Amino acid sequence: MTTGSVAPEPSKPQSIELDVLGMTCAACVRRVEKALSKVDGVAAVSVNLVTHRASVKYDETRVDPSALSRAISAAGYRVAELDRDELGGQQAPVRRRASKVHAAALARAETVEQQGICRDFVRAACLTIPALVIAMAHGLMPQWTRYVQLALITPVVFGPGRRFMRLALTALRHRASDMNTLVSLGVLASYGYSALVLLAPQLFPHAKHDLYFEAAGAIVMFVLLGKWLEARARKRLSETVQGLMSLTPRSAQRLRGQSLEAAALESIAVGDLLLVRPGERIPLDGVVCDGTSAVDESLLSGESLPVDKQLGSRVYAGTLNQSGALSMRVTRTEENTALAGIIEAVEQAQGSRAPIAQLADVVSSYFVPAVLLIAALTFAVWWSSGLSVALERAVAVLVIACPCALGLATPAAVAVGAGRGAELGVLVKGGAPLEAASRIDSVLFDKTGTLTEGHAQLTDVVALPHISEAELLAWVASVEQASEHPVARAIVRGARERGAAHVPVSGFESSVGAGAQAMCGARRVRIGTAAYLQASEIDTSPLEAAAEALAEVGKSVSFVAADQRLAGLVAVADVVRPDARGVIERLRTMGVEVAMVTGDREQTARAIAAPLGIERIFSGVRPRDKARIVQEERARGRRVAMVGDGLNDAPALAGADLGIAVGSGTDVALAAADIALMRGGIRALPTALALARRTMRTIRENLFWAFVYNVIGIPIAAGALYTSTGFVLSPVLASAAMSLSSLSVLASSLRLRSFTPPDL
Repeated sequence: MTTGSVAPEPSKPQSIELDVLGMTCAACVRRVEKALSKVDGVAAVSVNLVTHRASVKYDETRVDPSALSRAISAAGYRVAELDRDELGGQQAPVRRRASKVHAAALARAETVEQQGICRDFVRAACLTIPALVIAMAHGLMPQWTRYVQLALITPVVFGPGRRFMRLALTALRHRASDMNTLVSLGVLASYGYSALVLLAPQLFPHAKHDLYFEAAGAIVMFVLLGKWLEARARKRLSETVQGLMSLTPRSAQRLRGQSLEAAALESIAVGDLLLVRPGERIPLDGVVCDGTSAVDESLLSGESLPVDKQLGSRVYAGTLNQSGALSMRVTRTEENTALAGIIEAVEQAQGSRAPIAQLADVVSSYFVPAVLLIAALTFAVWWSSGLSVALERAVAVLVIACPCALGLATPAAVAVGAGRGAELGVLVKGGAPLEAASRIDSVLFDKTGTLTEGHAQLTDVVALPHISEAELLAWVASVEQASEHPVARAIVRGARERGAAHVPVSGFESSVGAGAQAMCGARRVRIGTAAYLQASEIDTSPLEAAAEALAEVGKSVSFVAADQRLAGLVAVADVVRPDARGVIERLRTMGVEVAMVTGDREQTARAIAAPLGIERIFSGVRPRDKARIVQEERARGRRVAMVGDGLNDAPALAGADLGIAVGSGTDVALAAADIALMRGGIRALPTALALARRTMRTIRENLFWAFVYNVIGIPIAAGALYTSTGFVLSPVLASAAMSLSSLSVLASSLRLRSFTPPDL
């Protein structure tokens, strides 16, 4: 037996998430991934443009997290690190952070970035528009106005335009090129040539001394406009997480013996006793120790009817206590609640969504070297005609190649399409959701509040022969009027709508989860479950078959008895939206497959799905299960849209190719979704998908004509027509052509204003 040193156990890879600021395109994502991958000890890197988050797996024995931050900084981007005070003294960045702190930090950084782009655009526009007016005068203004152009455009080029030059230099250091490279070339070529002609005309003795300052300013102004339009939609993750966290109060009423004190949620420990009053949200997960109430858990479970709570019942953070005071014992602290699990699921779903590669960014990586080569060849070919002529031809190539039309092709169509969508009640959060919506071929519907109305309604009234329906409704409405239970309120509302009379009541008594009774005039009226009536020796068998049939289709049944004799029953249920079937039929004509995902039991789900013609049903699923089903559908190769309205839908909305929220739903669902149907419920869903398809067709047309413009314009600017026609394209005409190409893209996009929604 030999002995020797024991090999060290290999260390497990650690994970860290870094918030990266300054990324604007797919090329930026590739650059950050490449920079992080080069750090020795990094095992895997995933960078998400949507969430601005870099997820890195690394060997902690070989990599200091600060080295990752330095690598990102060296690539030309910034890491948003949190203050020590915000993290309780921990070193930032950290491996695992509280969601609310992370969301707040990212939201602040995004807001600052968006405000900076907007401010630069306004400055560029205010200085460029007067320069354009002077240039359009074509020499009719005094000579000194040429110096005014220089004074106006210089702050534009080296102020707002500096952001493009900085990023272009960063790309150059990494031997790459992107849209910023093209913008910088066009700006510097037109500005530099004009400044030399104006300040040192002796260098160009044979030139016409035309100036192209306005072209430099217009390039900066147009591209900033596109950047600003894109930046407006990049705040989803922070809004979603902040919305989730806002569902729990920041403090709770803690019981200390016989006294009551306000306590911050962070200071509450497992085992503490809390008091939750009617109308308040439950702060933490726990168990009821005293009191009875009905709690609305629809945000977590998807069930539309409230759940009765009594001694020993479990309660969950974020749910709404409706009818009675509850004393509860805490079983989970803030970071371990069911709500915290949903928050984590939303973050994971959004973080795993791959960024959409922009076609213009990909093309520009090949286009820039080609333009530079063409400009150099043009300069060389025209050198024999003189320096000024050769330089003018090369500048014309660079100016006409500036990708203003290419940069506006997508945001212009997105802006008009989103505006038209807003007019039609469809809120679209940017270009990526529009692109995703145009490709959807499978839609998963939540049930409660989406396909149904989302609240209980009186649906059935069955009266035995010895009693009239009107008298039965009068008793029911009068007794339940004294109850605060949501089902009781639904019964009263439905009875009043059917003209039920009011009968004076006295001696009201209720039993949580069972029923209620009172004297209606001279009669003792009882309303509740079969067991509640049977406990008073009332025979419910004559209506039990009818009750079972109603229960099988998802309805909640209450028996009614008067003076120890069964009188009838009433049933409440969440009813189907009247336009749901038309929506589903319209989706099928568009080639979209439909399925339903719900937390309800299978019988209830099938009762709703059958009249709508929905064959695929996923029933009895929890929030995490919904997200899992979405991923399974995507794994089948489907382009999946999830439609929902509640907190329980948020992970699935975030994890789908397209999340669609009904506008009447929770703020969290609206924040997690890519598209919100603000009015008309799901009736606007076919409109949203059809508008997305039309918008993407317009974007593709815009990109096609933008490319055609460059393919035709660059050879003309280089002088391809000179030998046959004697025509040459000056930089002035090149800048005009560049502006016209941008206007043509805008005009094409404006056609979306005529979009009309499809008929159901």
